[in-house]
Amino acid sequence: MSNNRLTMPILRNIPAILFVMVFVLFSVLDERFLSITNFSNIVESSAFIGLLAVGMTAVLLTGGIDLSVGATMYITAAVVGTLLQQDVNYIIAIGAGIVAGTGWGFLNAFLIAKVGLVPFVATLATLTAGRGVGLLLTESRQFILPPEMAYAATDVFGIPLPVLVLAIVVVASVIFLRYTGMGRQIYAMGNDLEAAKKAGLNTIRLTGSVYVISGFTASLAGIIAISQQGSVSAGIGEGVEFRAIAAAVLGGTSLFGGIGTVFPGTVIGVLLVQMISTGLVYLQVDLYLQDMIAAAVIFFAVLIDASRMRLLSRLERRNIRVEKGDADPPPAAKPSPAPS
Repeated sequence: MSNNRLTMPILRNIPAILFVMVFVLFSVLDERFLSITNFSNIVESSAFIGLLAVGMTAVLLTGGIDLSVGATMYITAAVVGTLLQQDVNYIIAIGAGIVAGTGWGFLNAFLIAKVGLVPFVATLATLTAGRGVGLLLTESRQFILPPEMAYAATDVFGIPLPVLVLAIVVVASVIFLRYTGMGRQIYAMGNDLEAAKKAGLNTIRLTGSVYVISGFTASLAGIIAISQQGSVSAGIGEGVEFRAIAAAVLGGTSLFGGIGTVFPGTVIGVLLVQMISTGLVYLQVDLYLQDMIAAAVIFFAVLIDASRMRLLSRLERRNIRVEKGDADPPPAAKPSPAPS
């Protein structure tokens, strides 16, 4: 029993433990890594991946997956870039881009919740189609953005704007998932879909809502990404879905649904993924090896998640049995027969 009390907190806090281990490792390997400036850069650079990972967390909580977030980013960027080339006001262009990206999330919601397609297949299709839509809008051209789109370099109350946007989205997501009925229903559905249906939950609405959320956060990520890069190109959002999934899973969100938190879980996972990328740059690792390392991180994350969930489930079942055994009252003594 005492071993369980030690093991279960460790399993539940694996994301934080991994974060500390990686931070210490890179700090020992390169002393330049251990600086406030570097950590600030890590936080700012992780903003758009963080936005993707928040939406991905909501999707994973239902047991689904969204492979189209990178394409959604590109559609958003393409709409903004195309409108700016036509001298449309940049605020209107940004609004139109967000609407387009969120609309792509609605398409995923329709295909999965209404049509009944498997999330992997549906979002793989919209990933490919979304890239095609973006290329159609931009005609494969690169757009240089006007100076007013450099808002990512501005600070609000001393906080970089991308970090502030991420913080607002994280706070809103925490409130939604923890303190609203719909958020708790998403957890319940992810834990047991059939039980949620029997309990009368509107699983179609719940499933659709998380893909709309994912589309919205991906559109925000696209807006932040093009502002940081200063241009719109065909490479926007390419491959980011895997980093978003890795960040969510490394933060403790289960691929099987029902378990996970945006804060601190996913936030730690996002910083961990960005920290690894930054650390590899400091260590001057070959650029061509970084994709292989990213794939290894995702594999490692999935392996840890599967092992952690099995161990937690086993330990919790064991604790329930022990507590039930302790709670069972002793059998009542039989009454003595009345004297005749």
